[in-house]
Amino acid sequence: MSRTGNDEVVVLIEAVAQNFDPRYTSTNNDAKISRLIAPGLTAVDTENLQPRMELAESVTPVDPLTWDVIVRDDVRFSDGTPVTAEDVAWTYLSVIKKGSDSPYQKNLAERFSSIEVRGPRTVRFHLVAPLATFLSDLDFGIVAKHAALPDDHFANGTPVGAGPYRLGAHNLQRIELVANEFASGDMKPRLPRVTIKIVVDAAARALMLAGGSADVVLNGVRLDLLDDVAQRPRVHVQTAPSLLLTYMLLNNEDAILKDVRVRQAIALALDRQAIVDGKFGGRAVLAAGLLPPTHWAFNAAMPRWGFDRARAMALLDAAGYPDPDGAGPKPRLTLTYKTSSDAFRVSVARVIAEQLAQVGIAVDVMPFEFATFFVDIKKGQYQLATMQTADITDPDFYFAYFHSSRIPTDKNRDGGNRWRYRNAEVDALTALGRAEPRLEARKAIYATVQAQIANDVAIVPLWHEANVVVTNRRVHGFVMSPNARLRGLIGVYKSDEATP
Repeated sequence: MSRTGNDEVVVLIEAVAQNFDPRYTSTNNDAKISRLIAPGLTAVDTENLQPRMELAESVTPVDPLTWDVIVRDDVRFSDGTPVTAEDVAWTYLSVIKKGSDSPYQKNLAERFSSIEVRGPRTVRFHLVAPLATFLSDLDFGIVAKHAALPDDHFANGTPVGAGPYRLGAHNLQRIELVANEFASGDMKPRLPRVTIKIVVDAAARALMLAGGSADVVLNGVRLDLLDDVAQRPRVHVQTAPSLLLTYMLLNNEDAILKDVRVRQAIALALDRQAIVDGKFGGRAVLAAGLLPPTHWAFNAAMPRWGFDRARAMALLDAAGYPDPDGAGPKPRLTLTYKTSSDAFRVSVARVIAEQLAQVGIAVDVMPFEFATFFVDIKKGQYQLATMQTADITDPDFYFAYFHSSRIPTDKNRDGGNRWRYRNAEVDALTALGRAEPRLEARKAIYATVQAQIANDVAIVPLWHEANVVVTNRRVHGFVMSPNARLRGLIGVYKSDEATP
């Protein structure tokens, strides 16, 4: 294998990325790459998860329903034009307008009633209701109005943003990012080019790193293989806590799973620690809900469903699913379990299936290519499934994932409540939490929300897998963020002197 050049960094990802306009991203890879091209007014990528200024110079409340944002005077789009208030207003308005095809239309339209230009660099946001998450909501990529087509899209799917890179040639196997020559300050990259390659096979990604034909893989090396990979002479491994949650989806409308006792039994039947130890080499923290234990809003007192087979079987008995033949082979009930076709994720799914079989739940594991799998999930055509969340930065994600208005419909498949959970108290509290500005009051609200959802077992939180960046030893300067964004590429440089 030929090694990569000193003027580029080659990044490997595991799945195709296609939408680089931040208004239309639909996957984690899309979103991460789009932020390198078009960052937002703020960014939520700090250790304490508090938003920092990015394209914004300042954000100031006028009253509970009105905020003024001043755009920095030193930021330039990749075509050299300045970022203006007009660009900011147009970016948001193109999403929230009626008929927009953005997957973020519903979410942002519920937050912002109007957005107006108050000066060359001043934008005024008018809110539908007081919004505690306003600073975080400004973490939404800004694109250039003047470069867009009349339909608000960009030619060839190539958005113009003010990030450290601009989008170059791209196809389903390879994406080229070229340094934005007009970037300045902390957004000016050290290397002129980033090449992103889509390599589906995890073993191939590890071999490319070890052989020097790739430079960086972020959360793309199987954790059960990491100890072996770390022994390779040309490879450096760094780990850090993560905001991502791996969880089991339970279809709450399913004839079997609508019974909370069955959902509780499934949670109790899983020896999650054994899976973390055996499949992830211990590089994950057991989860109790959406939020990791380090989050400021985490409720340590919420109900936990630890491994307890006897209790699981008692709950199945109570739910009307007795063991039909004692120690015999017949199951109490049978469920289908859909997962992505990634070999490692399939192997984890089979371990979960084996554990559920121990309490009499037969499971048919059904791997699918991700696009097909995701369509079925959004349509509710599943019983069990496993996925990962986006980066959970604010407890307002409880609204996005558990409010009944977020259940996908035939007209809108993009709702986050894909398990079809309904609870009037959770609806009311998650709506209240997003409007409450006081931190301690929000913490109390979300403590109740977490306890209720945990008791109902709307989903089964499994674990928070560690962020793992594996680099070639010639690569220096990559900085990880808790939400595993790619902004750490800005400071990357290369030398033949190995990373310490």
